[in-house]
Amino acid sequence: MRTLVFGATGYIGTNLVPYLRARGIAVRAAARNSEVLSGRGWDGVELVTADALKPETLPGALAGVDIAYYLVHSMAAGHDFGRLDLAAADNFAHAAAEAGVERIVYLGGLVPPDAGSEHLVSRRDTGGRLRSGSVPVTEIRAGIIVGPGSAAFEVMRDLVNHLPLMITPRWVDSKAPPIALDNLLEYLVRLPQQAETAGGIYDVGGPELLTYREMMRTLAKLLGRPLIIVPVPVLTPGLSAKWLRLVTSVPTNIARALIEGLTHDIVANDTTARALAPQPLLDFRAAVEATLAAERANAVASRWTEGALMFRDYRPDFAFYAKRISGSALAAAPIEAVWDQVVRIGGPRGYFYFNWLWRGREVVDWLVGGPGLRHGRRHPSELRVGDMIDSWRVVAIDPPRRLTLRFGMRAPGAGVLEFTLEPLAARQTRITATSYWHPAGVWGLLYWYALAPLHRLVFNGLPRRIAELAEEADRTAPPHG
Repeated sequence: MRTLVFGATGYIGTNLVPYLRARGIAVRAAARNSEVLSGRGWDGVELVTADALKPETLPGALAGVDIAYYLVHSMAAGHDFGRLDLAAADNFAHAAAEAGVERIVYLGGLVPPDAGSEHLVSRRDTGGRLRSGSVPVTEIRAGIIVGPGSAAFEVMRDLVNHLPLMITPRWVDSKAPPIALDNLLEYLVRLPQQAETAGGIYDVGGPELLTYREMMRTLAKLLGRPLIIVPVPVLTPGLSAKWLRLVTSVPTNIARALIEGLTHDIVANDTTARALAPQPLLDFRAAVEATLAAERANAVASRWTEGALMFRDYRPDFAFYAKRISGSALAAAPIEAVWDQVVRIGGPRGYFYFNWLWRGREVVDWLVGGPGLRHGRRHPSELRVGDMIDSWRVVAIDPPRRLTLRFGMRAPGAGVLEFTLEPLAARQTRITATSYWHPAGVWGLLYWYALAPLHRLVFNGLPRRIAELAEEADRTAPPHG
């Protein structure tokens, strides 16, 4: 049996692929950017590039597939994501039928009868569009997923970590049945393997129906955080989304879509799913403990700069997702010439742009007992993982595409500086420099917002200066041959 995980870079896909492989199931993983997949380190997994909004990319991904997991959504696209979701589902259902796929497995969301939010309606209608094709669909509907990186869980964790006193809207008393990540993965694997689930819709949930207030209080106790919750009737979902943009690092469009769905009580009618795939279900407290244990064991599947404990100074109380700011520029030079400039960062040469700001931050760090005035590097033009560049450490390097440095100065949170290079036509290279910040509590948030104006100034000019240096070096380089 060959299985396709379509949307393998998303939260569920990233965890489902190794879960399937551990059970001896052949897996093909598909995403819009296969380079992201190659960084996962999945042995024995076939990687392909495909986009449900580009129908021409689907036949190759679906060829020879028996079961196709459809795990994509367009919430991150912001406005009009519902229309995009339906178009993508239409394309996928048609391509799956043409390829002879035997079953589509769709992970949807629990939907109350009076659902009105675009997020909930889109999740429901996407399942309907997939079922309108000729391939049988098994739809599994889940609510809040408790696991490292789950958007709904990380919103709650950020709130608990950042705000000892919360003024919340009425949705704090809405109820939902949170489900542990491993319980959901087990349902995703076992339910589609049964012939009788073809064409069925199955609710899944944990063993408890809890309010968000109860979940956050339990989370606060496990994290050792003080928490006072004051609900008020005046915060609409729109205002709540703006508020969350300030206090959580979960991507804004996703947080907003989630908030719009929190005004309902959501119940999982999961009797059938439990009978077909019996398993011990973790309660919320046990699910959170499992999440924290997975992080401590460094067993969390994540992107280069998101979630992995090494990018959070090995502190699970630092935000999983990062605040970020970036800048880009085009260099009229080949990627090798640009890379040669990027890897010379730091030491006597400095940081390309507004060096006095970088040096000023180092002095402040030294004054509070940090390593800010520790200057130097092992080699002026060569880098390897583990090298120190002043107070930064090289944590990932992929020549000539990516360089990732971890912040080493004292601050209320964990930071990463990353350079990515993309070769374009006609000897052009796109340079992107990004600062990621995983805040630690309210002080970490205040630190980020206090420095945001300086970050914007630096990252507007930093890639441009690297481009100028690369172009100059390329012009003056001796001709080959």
